[in-house]
Amino acid sequence: MTNPDRKVALVTGAGSGIGRASALALLRAGYQVVLTGRNANKLQATLNDAAELAEHATAVESDVRDPASVAALFTQISKTYGRLDLLFNNAGTGAPPVPLEDIKFEHWRATIDTNLTGAFLCTQQAFKLMKAQAPMGGRIINNGSISAHAPRPNSAPYTASKHAMTGLTKSTSLDGRKYNIACGQIDIGNAATDMAIPMQRGVPQANGEIAAEAVMDVEHVAQAVAQMAALPLESNIQFMTIMATKMPFIGRG
Repeated sequence: MTNPDRKVALVTGAGSGIGRASALALLRAGYQVVLTGRNANKLQATLNDAAELAEHATAVESDVRDPASVAALFTQISKTYGRLDLLFNNAGTGAPPVPLEDIKFEHWRATIDTNLTGAFLCTQQAFKLMKAQAPMGGRIINNGSISAHAPRPNSAPYTASKHAMTGLTKSTSLDGRKYNIACGQIDIGNAATDMAIPMQRGVPQANGEIAAEAVMDVEHVAQAVAQMAALPLESNIQFMTIMATKMPFIGRG
């Protein structure tokens, strides 16, 4: 169900974790939200969690790694809503935590294709839609990571993709100026999602030890995304870091 009084947001990787929590937060903030991901059942679970707000959400199965799938997604958004006000490039994956020399090429490729190429393809399509709509412009938020600043042991594919995401964010901010497109990045550390379960049990540290790490409520991340989205386009949170206060990042662990 479309509502012309609601701004339109697209959340990739909306079937779980940060994507699900952020999509729900944006619905509560008054957005019409397009949920996308590769797993239709997970997208439906997000709709179920939305309860009565689900009438303002649409689930579209797509694969951000596939240019044709991304183009079809944005064509559907354009036909259904006529515009896009917010893109949250959230879809992401990681590779098995093995020594760098043992990383399989297919795991490297899958991580880069999802985390970086997927964000680029969605950004490219968002530019085309946002610069053609009236009023022109919109906002793009990229899901970076603490790994955009410092790596974990045995995480070369993920870390490389997130460092590259910072470059994409900066280029998007610069190239989007003439179209009134703002772009910022949220760097997240240890949100309590399924992905963070091993951290609470114990994960390798830079000194070789195994240690449990503090985590934070994923809802705090969702609130931060909604805060970034709420700004008028004349203002932008370029980079925001939100992390579990006691995780080993600041200082020497």
